[in-house]
Amino acid sequence: MSDFEQELDGRLTAIRKQGLHRELRPLGSPQLPNIQIDGRSLLNFSSNDYLGLANHPALKEAAIRAVEKYGAGSGASRLICGSLPPHQELEQALCEFKKTEAALAFSSGYATALGAICALLDKDDVIVIDKLVHACIVDAARLSGATLRIFGHNKLNDLAGILQWADRRHSASKTKRPRTLIVTESLFSMDGDLAPLKKIVALKEQFGAWLMVDEAHATGLYGAQRRGLAEEAGVTDRIEIQMGTLGKALGASGGYICGSRRLIDLLINRARSFIFSTAPVPAACAAASAAIRLVQSTEGAERCYLLWRLVEKARSALKEKPARNSEPSSAIIPLLIGDEQEALMAAALLRERGIFIPAIRYPAVARGQARLRVTVTASHTAEDIAVLARTLEPIVKRKS
Repeated sequence: MSDFEQELDGRLTAIRKQGLHRELRPLGSPQLPNIQIDGRSLLNFSSNDYLGLANHPALKEAAIRAVEKYGAGSGASRLICGSLPPHQELEQALCEFKKTEAALAFSSGYATALGAICALLDKDDVIVIDKLVHACIVDAARLSGATLRIFGHNKLNDLAGILQWADRRHSASKTKRPRTLIVTESLFSMDGDLAPLKKIVALKEQFGAWLMVDEAHATGLYGAQRRGLAEEAGVTDRIEIQMGTLGKALGASGGYICGSRRLIDLLINRARSFIFSTAPVPAACAAASAAIRLVQSTEGAERCYLLWRLVEKARSALKEKPARNSEPSSAIIPLLIGDEQEALMAAALLRERGIFIPAIRYPAVARGQARLRVTVTASHTAEDIAVLARTLEPIVKRKS
């Protein structure tokens, strides 16, 4: 082997020894409760397709019509010649759905975070993030050049202390007035718990900071119109930057920012992941627009209702604590194992017995916090939940 290949081999060997090696698993079927892997049918409890829309006829038909009318690709970035009607239609649907002045679609949630945060902040500013936010937010915070501070997960005293420090720092500035941006997820993807949005908004307003909320795992599921946890908490109009993805409950792909017209105009001009990326394909935008309409319909309400009933059954069957009366439940149920190798063994045993729940390990979670992350969807059945519970019980020995 060449020196280059030897170096790569050594790194891969180290990854394997730590129980952190990963490989792609080609699926031979659409996103459904039963998926095909290596010719076997497995009951899937790992998908973020919470409402079961990824294979919905309305989304597929919208995608097909977009391909027939606008082609397979967009041809260029939006600012060159790639801004097609499906892009404008999606952004109009998003801002009407989220009740904001404007919206901007990106090719992925990752690109959304990088583009927005780096466009808004520079080296003179402060960004304050929850310890458990998604990796895309962490990477964007570092790339922005702003001073990064991290508060303990959902710990408001920590957040308040950092905001007090930032306020003193800003007061001492002899140049321009620096900015402070708080970033949190509304529903945390690995633990399935919720941010105290009302209290975070109150702190943000007390210290004159800005707030960005990632609704990736909440959009389509919470609030009277399924807009997300900001709607559920009644604070939508007090959040400067609403972020989310189109590939989870909405069943398509891509990411978005919703907010004021000035915010979106700035991102069009300064968000590098938007400016320098070929526009999302027409089919994905059309499918997402169809999903937004569906989520707000009677069928969307029915799918949400069914999902939460199944979540209650799953939590009861798995002997998980129910949500507090004051807090909505979550379709994400983490089963903490701890050791990475033990988590891999548990996932392998489950596959042997017909259930697909991959082990979640570092860096998706902290070292020693490996887990099986069970996700329930509206496409599951009560019998699926019963099979899951029966199969898990003798396999998973969880840490308290």
